[in-house]
Amino acid sequence: MRDENVEKRRKDLIERMEKERGFLPAPWAYMANRDVDFMEAYNNLYNCGLTAGRALPVKTRELIVIVLLAFRGDSENSVYGHMKRALKHGATKQEILEALETSMIPGGASTFVIGLQALMKIEEEEEKSK
Repeated sequence: MRDENVEKRRKDLIERMEKERGFLPAPWAYMANRDVDFMEAYNNLYNCGLTAGRALPVKTRELIVIVLLAFRGDSENSVYGHMKRALKHGATKQEILEALETSMIPGGASTFVIGLQALMKIEEEEEKSK
């Protein structure tokens, strides 16, 4: 019975994380299968930080995440996933572009380029889908 409960928690958590984010990085699914308790705690923290708060809506929080990930040099895919989520929550491509422009002075050209590559990928996908 206990194993069935753990398996249901894993399945529910993976589905919930993918629905909340609009994407699910493979390492998160891997961790949910390996240590569901840890990933449930992580997901609660994620939701506290990246869902709408009292003052900042999701799109604004995602714009912050985008520039921070780009600054850290995270992969284009990581930045891309958060851009897609920002768009889903009402951000415009212009707002994303301006967030990247803002990041260039304190974050440097590499921060700007990582963000631009992700934004270009989104626009290429949109062109292909027309």
